[in-house]
Amino acid sequence: MGGTETVSSAKRILAMLQCRADGDDERFYTIALQVAAAEARQGHRRVAEGIREAVDKARTHSGRGQTVAVPFAAPRGDLADLIELRSPSHRLADVVLSDKPRKQIEGLVREQERRDWLREHGKTPSRRVLLVGPPGSGKTMTAEALAGVLKLPLFVIRLEGLITRYLGETAAKLRLVFDESAKRRGVYLFDEFDAVGGHRGATNDVAEMRRVLNSFLQFMEEPNATDSVVAGATNYPDLLDRALLRRFDLVLRFSMPTDEQVRTIIKSYLRPMRYPRLAWKGIIEAGAGLSQSELARATEKAVKTAILDERNTIRTRDVVGALEERREMREAFIGAKGSR
Repeated sequence: MGGTETVSSAKRILAMLQCRADGDDERFYTIALQVAAAEARQGHRRVAEGIREAVDKARTHSGRGQTVAVPFAAPRGDLADLIELRSPSHRLADVVLSDKPRKQIEGLVREQERRDWLREHGKTPSRRVLLVGPPGSGKTMTAEALAGVLKLPLFVIRLEGLITRYLGETAAKLRLVFDESAKRRGVYLFDEFDAVGGHRGATNDVAEMRRVLNSFLQFMEEPNATDSVVAGATNYPDLLDRALLRRFDLVLRFSMPTDEQVRTIIKSYLRPMRYPRLAWKGIIEAGAGLSQSELARATEKAVKTAILDERNTIRTRDVVGALEERREMREAFIGAKGSR
């Protein structure tokens, strides 16, 4: 083994020992797989395969019975005001999506699940995703489901804690968030992303927000050994700076549910009720134009009404009534906004 290889191996051993001291198992496994890749390049295939098998076994053992692969604690110190830890409760099967975004997400999951294999071949998995669509169309639910299927925690960035009026402070806080994503593997969600990624040339723009956006663009380009997923969700893609599109690996577009999706969403939330004779045509008409979130809330309201009435069967008028009530709430909200 040459001098350079010896130094590299020593550095990896030191880094692995530091990971163990810090309790950062995921980073420990990543470095171990880098050692495996180095051994494979030297023709030591059996050693490389042994290391990979040991890492797979260790990951399986440590993740058994847990909801996430690595038991991260809630953020502390300065990060406590910036990042909210959420335990994923939704599955991808719970999110009703069109074919294209579903295939995009499945591709992202595949790359993330086999990220070690990609890195051994000099490639990195897709990890930066932009979620675009109207309110309630399933963007946040999708981010949560993505974290769930990857067995990772979901970290939601608190914009009220991130964005301040003091010069340089927002960019400094962004730095903390991205440093955390490089240390702790997870799904980091920037909801209402247009607040950070707005046009640098917007008429209401100020120099500070231009600096914030420039910082965000720079941080997005930095390598990330943990392959944490950074997701931005926005209802207003037109407000985003065009330079952001080059930084994202995927742009997922969400839309309002089709008639068939309305039926699928309502059926998924009718449990544990029985619904033998529902008039689906009337229900679909009542639910047309409502978002996935609104359909779910209305259906849950109908189910709770049936439970309180001591019934185990749902009726068409239960569902239609709840949908119409939800529509009235939307119209009242829109009317209130329009009268300001």
